[in-house]
Amino acid sequence: MKKSFRNETLGEFLRARRERLTPEEVGLPSYGRRRTIGLRREEVAQLAHISTSWYTSLEQGRVANPSEQVLDGLSEGLRLSMDERRHLHMLVSQTDLEKDEVDQEVSTGLERTVLALEPNPAFILGRSWDLLMWNKAAEVVFRLPVFSKEMQQRPNWLRRFLTDSSLQMNNLDWEEKAHVMIARFRADYAYCQHDPRFKELIEEFMQISELFRSCWLRHDVQVITNCHKRWSDPLIGEMEFEHVTLQQPNNPALKMMIYTASSSTAELLKSLLRS
Repeated sequence: MKKSFRNETLGEFLRARRERLTPEEVGLPSYGRRRTIGLRREEVAQLAHISTSWYTSLEQGRVANPSEQVLDGLSEGLRLSMDERRHLHMLVSQTDLEKDEVDQEVSTGLERTVLALEPNPAFILGRSWDLLMWNKAAEVVFRLPVFSKEMQQRPNWLRRFLTDSSLQMNNLDWEEKAHVMIARFRADYAYCQHDPRFKELIEEFMQISELFRSCWLRHDVQVITNCHKRWSDPLIGEMEFEHVTLQQPNNPALKMMIYTASSSTAELLKSLLRS
């Protein structure tokens, strides 16, 4: 059977999850000399209640459509988090976004919403994390270029974080944040495994960032969630936000990223926007 790219990615994810576990962590006895790290394939098969040959076929990309029951067994056996379980199911789903004509155009309604959110920074992320549109507050806070619909080259959110030296200097926890962002990028990639732009960016980041290379090969995944953010900028000062991500039901490839400022931060941004 000819392996698909999707099955290879599924196998890589299963192998990465298997290699991070030890027998002791899953309640199995450890016996014999181990030539490789992590669990053996037969141990995962035992935990998932499937045969070793079946699991081996999954990891080698020779099974096209494992059942929900098999995926649930693997999720339990490999001690997957909720984000990882969702990712596993997405990797084998037959209804992913790349099979559809995905609209990357920002509607008038979305555009007006982003502009109306001033002085709260807001922007629209496309399916491969290219910034499609942003407001003045986002320009100030994230040091983005002035937005224009005629722009030929628009920033990529992950490239900016990996390559902007000022972000590394101004964030003491930059590496930890980068790990999280790469895990989120990996989670979104499951929706668009055949998208040429996604593949192009992955190849670029593998070349320019050692941190991206090491994180990407671990297959860690994390879904973007709402959270509280606070940081200090040498040019602006202390800032505090509630970060919210919104997606349209009919076009989940587009994300509206909103940073709702605290009252003091909002006043600070208002003065900067007026100047």
